[in-house]
Amino acid sequence: MDRFVLLYSRELPGGGMVTIESLAVDSGKSCRARISVERRSDPKRREGHTPPVIAEASAPSQAAAFKELYEIASDNVAVARGLIQWQARRRSD
Repeated sequence: MDRFVLLYSRELPGGGMVTIESLAVDSGKSCRARISVERRSDPKRREGHTPPVIAEASAPSQAAAFKELYEIASDNVAVARGLIQWQARRRSD
């Protein structure tokens, strides 16, 4: 099972939160990272629910992956756009 490490999190307006998590790959030679958006503000409602992943990155280091994803995670409009695109992908599957 993959074990992601939390690099960044912040609360969203109106509830929920956005996070950046990373996973080292190939003995630390590269890094995979993702942005997850938890839309449920009540922690009890989060159980059994996997938050949507709206963006992913592969980079040579954790810092490079973070830099690539931070622009999205720190911008409410970019997060909303990512959620809309995630919903569209789910409908087409």
